[in-house]
Amino acid sequence: MLLLGGCASFPAQEVVLRIHDWKTGQVYVEVPARTNSRLLFAWVHSLEKIPWNEYYHVDEHLNLILDEITFPAFGAGIPEDKGRVTFIKDGLIHMQGIDQSFAELVWLNSHFSTRELVLDGIRITRGSELPEHTRLRLVIEKADKGEPKWRK
Repeated sequence: MLLLGGCASFPAQEVVLRIHDWKTGQVYVEVPARTNSRLLFAWVHSLEKIPWNEYYHVDEHLNLILDEITFPAFGAGIPEDKGRVTFIKDGLIHMQGIDQSFAELVWLNSHFSTRELVLDGIRITRGSELPEHTRLRLVIEKADKGEPKWRK
């Protein structure tokens, strides 16, 4: 009984969202996150220059679950039937109920194409604030001991 009580007194390990260089590991963004945090990854899709929004939530295993995508028009490479529900609202096509799991997001950053990343309603960065033409990796993970060192 004492052992359980002693364990309960240790603080829970912090969870963070980190964006870092895929090759070197250098961290560019680190902010607190939690289970059920909501992430918006907004970018510009390919040749047609279509604004594209991806909406995720963090699950209990710290995976990113893609819930919804929104965009104004179809074009090359844009799926016509992703998710379980599709509708048009305020000039945007919404595809919901996607439920696709990602352990990480990896992309080649562009100051133009990566519009912004928003966590729980707060903008955490823009493509213009990250290194140009650099492969980046976004993960949700437990902070190492001795952290947090919230940085941006």
